[in-house]
Amino acid sequence: MQGKLSEIDIRSILQLIELGQRTGELFVEAYPSQPVNVGEPIMVQLSDARIQPFAEQSWLVFFFNGQIIYAADTDTSLSRLRDYLRRYEAEDALSRLTAQAIASTNALEYGYLWRLLENHILTPAQSRSIIQGMVHETLFDLLSLHQGAFIFELGSPLSPQLTTLEIAPLLARTMKQVQIWKQLHPYVQSPEQCPMIANPEILKKTLSNRTLNKLAGFVDGKTSIRQIARYLNRDILTVANAIYPYVEQGVLQLTYPVSNGQSRGVTTKLAHPSELESYRDVRKPKILCVEDGDAVRETVRSILSQHGYDVTTIGNPLDALSLVFRLNPDLVLCDIAMPELDGYEVCAMLRKSSMFRQTPIVMLTGKDGFIDRVRARMVGATDYLTKPFGESELLMLVEKYMGSGYPERRQPGES
Repeated sequence: MQGKLSEIDIRSILQLIELGQRTGELFVEAYPSQPVNVGEPIMVQLSDARIQPFAEQSWLVFFFNGQIIYAADTDTSLSRLRDYLRRYEAEDALSRLTAQAIASTNALEYGYLWRLLENHILTPAQSRSIIQGMVHETLFDLLSLHQGAFIFELGSPLSPQLTTLEIAPLLARTMKQVQIWKQLHPYVQSPEQCPMIANPEILKKTLSNRTLNKLAGFVDGKTSIRQIARYLNRDILTVANAIYPYVEQGVLQLTYPVSNGQSRGVTTKLAHPSELESYRDVRKPKILCVEDGDAVRETVRSILSQHGYDVTTIGNPLDALSLVFRLNPDLVLCDIAMPELDGYEVCAMLRKSSMFRQTPIVMLTGKDGFIDRVRARMVGATDYLTKPFGESELLMLVEKYMGSGYPERRQPGES
């Protein structure tokens, strides 16, 4: 099984592996993104809020009978394992070990982890906790990814096994965190950003000396949000929520790291609130909903408008075809069962135009059958949403292709 993430998303891939109880390896590679110039400090404007600090990245996930054994990116530096060992004061033990045969494969980190367990440097419970953390943070990255390619190869399982993790509960938990994380944009953009103190005087007035001294060890511009989460045995969302109010106030600022561990000099600095509002207006994703049901149209319009999307709804598919070229939407939601023209015909007509060959088209229907899904794919539909759907289902699907809208920001100190 292989393909592009524009054709099938990570969640669906994992669900298929779980459903088929497959054993093997999933390799995912992100498409290279726009590079960030290194060498001099630059300000990341709001229009660059989606910029990524690295040109490309890839990940491996190992499965046994439809369950996850281990997951990691393809970095072989052992820096992630060393971060996890820090919470047990065991990071220095790595230099005294040689990994067993498994480390000669593409799971070097896993081999060293097993050796730490064999040498009684870690307990079985500690090893399982580290694996769970590694798998969760890898899935967080993968479920946040929208552009890339994947290959799943059947094969022998990674052995020996420290633990196995069920996919369904992991997906539910991680997808929820990805949704909440998007609400932190543009103040907090990436788990790889490193917080540093920008205004120590205000911080001294806000925090006690004890808390400030403890915080100073982490917010040094060299330690990423993800590393802080590893050290404290917390998830990245908890850490990001804790620093969010201070970043919003300008007390802390965020930078990207470089390979030698020093600050990259790419600082997240925000514009004046009036500029932010202007940016939101310009960047609102445009969505067209073609649906003959009044109630569904109003539901879609209400939900998406509240979350910062520019929504146009229309009940007549013929009128929609004449309107769509003028609107040039970023995403089309299209009902299947409609008079005069059904959704399959509308989708097929749009795909014949070069203007809409790459536009995500999501089919809305009350039918939940395999044949309907196959037919939707055959006419070029990007995805499929079954009615009735809730607010979270609609938002999750729209954000998968558009990213989040611009929800109201929480006030500083609000959890």
